[in-house]
Amino acid sequence: MLNSRLSQPKLALVCIALCAMGISSSAAKAQQLPSLPEQNPSRATPTTSPTRSIVAPPAETAYTLGAGDVVRVEIFQVPQYSGESEVLVDGTLNLPLIGPVNVAGLSIEETTELLSSQYGQYLKRPLVTLSLLNRRPLQIGISGEINTPGAYTLTQTGTQSPRLTQLLEMAGGVTQVADIRQVQIERSGRNGNTQTFTVDLWQLLETGNSQYDISLRDGDSIFIPTGTISLEEASLLADSSFAASVSQPINVAVIGEVYRPGPYTLQGGVATTRDAGVPGASANSSTPTTVTRALQVAGGIKPRADIRQVQIVRPTRSGGSQVIDVDLWQLLEAGDVYQDVVLQANDTIFVPIATALDPSEVPTVASASFSPNAIRVNVVGEVSRSGVIELPPNTSLSQAILAVGGFNNRAKESEAELIRLSPDGTVNRRTIPVDFAQGINDDNNPLLQNNDVIIVNPSALARISDEIGSILSPVGQVITNVFSPLRFLNIFD
Repeated sequence: MLNSRLSQPKLALVCIALCAMGISSSAAKAQQLPSLPEQNPSRATPTTSPTRSIVAPPAETAYTLGAGDVVRVEIFQVPQYSGESEVLVDGTLNLPLIGPVNVAGLSIEETTELLSSQYGQYLKRPLVTLSLLNRRPLQIGISGEINTPGAYTLTQTGTQSPRLTQLLEMAGGVTQVADIRQVQIERSGRNGNTQTFTVDLWQLLETGNSQYDISLRDGDSIFIPTGTISLEEASLLADSSFAASVSQPINVAVIGEVYRPGPYTLQGGVATTRDAGVPGASANSSTPTTVTRALQVAGGIKPRADIRQVQIVRPTRSGGSQVIDVDLWQLLEAGDVYQDVVLQANDTIFVPIATALDPSEVPTVASASFSPNAIRVNVVGEVSRSGVIELPPNTSLSQAILAVGGFNNRAKESEAELIRLSPDGTVNRRTIPVDFAQGINDDNNPLLQNNDVIIVNPSALARISDEIGSILSPVGQVITNVFSPLRFLNIFD
């Protein structure tokens, strides 16, 4: 920088000297850009990114010629040397009179000056006009947190070069762990030097400034690093034009406290799976697949599910994984829709078991969209209406007995038996004291699960009556056999 204390005459002399040295404004603006971020740890919980100052994107540079470009050379009043020509593989234009001219990496203006100089050796003050007729396809590579990394060929139409977001869309969109604030672009210079600069696409989403959606150049190499973003930012990223399309099916796994754990194929918020009982997906759906939709497809959560500690294990392109903590209770209690995280391919949703349940929260969880619509429980024995019934999820044992009309006059009302099939295939049978005034708890009034069996045994008096009846039953049968034929004789009429 020039010293502000210089006098006006000295300042003018310095400016003239700089101009004579050919220092361009673009070179004065050049600066060292930050390097690639460090590798993320294997476990990363999304956190709100720190406030960043807005950094202007790199200045757009003039289009440079390369192999495949078609140009037209016009020489004023010399039509025999005018015409169309294509830049060859070696970067040269083979022109009449002057022969091959290397124009690779030169702008239209620079090429025009070069041709004027070359033709000036044979013509007196030639007036050369160069126009670009057809642009060559761009060969660009992309890697990192993109759904389909690899090499792409972008066709150029008109005078506008392809933009960065166009390439991201063509490559299937960025993943949900992409750090779009640190998109790295490596670009080759004219002299073989390589320039690496960073593009902050988050500024494009926040400000709508299309300058951050930079134009691409032939041979660009793009890398999208892995980052950690907040749940709010993840929702905004999922809605962006360069995110993965929700119409594409994704494979996820749901494990833990759900009724049908396992792998599922989800598409647009509607599920398809290997199970015949699950409906197919709609190819025209535009709703993103979220955590709650995956839980619905997996049969809903079990009564003992800890919805405050749901975890999403998400693989990254770097070979590691990130763990995203989701609190679905905040979704139910405060309407925090950001907790309903948008899923991506190969996510694993884990629903842990709760160590304790708050009875006051049970009705809210039971009515949630990711709870099952109903569970089937078999109530048998001394009740008013025994049999299999459908009950709302998170129904307690006492509520199930009342749902079938309660005890009959033969029931042992102080207790009932609960039979439950354990995940390991064993059968768990225990006797539970019944108290209709008791709140939900594991000892006296547990929450029921699908396919539970409740047995209400007869009271001691009912058992004694049954035993007496069984003893007197043969005598009664003899009396019936003796006196039944006499009825035909009308003796007792």
